[in-house]
Amino acid sequence: MSGAAAGAAAPYWRNAGMTYISYANTCAAMVRNCLKEPHKTKALNREQVYYKLQTYQEGEPQKPVVRETPPAPPAKE
Repeated sequence: MSGAAAGAAAPYWRNAGMTYISYANTCAAMVRNCLKEPHKTKALNREQVYYKLQTYQEGEPQKPVVRETPPAPPAKE
């Protein structure tokens, strides 16, 4: 892809006040919502993310906390 073609989309999401990550997530959500069953359900289930958050106090690690982000509700049609 040429440099001009790669930069062409940037003004749209930047002008909308979005970061590239939020733009990419919005596009991915639209694609997932266009899928037919059973592929749509499988794709929506993969949205759930688990991560571990560990804080430090005075240079010592504290007890880690495992969090999850639930999948987004399906878009209304």
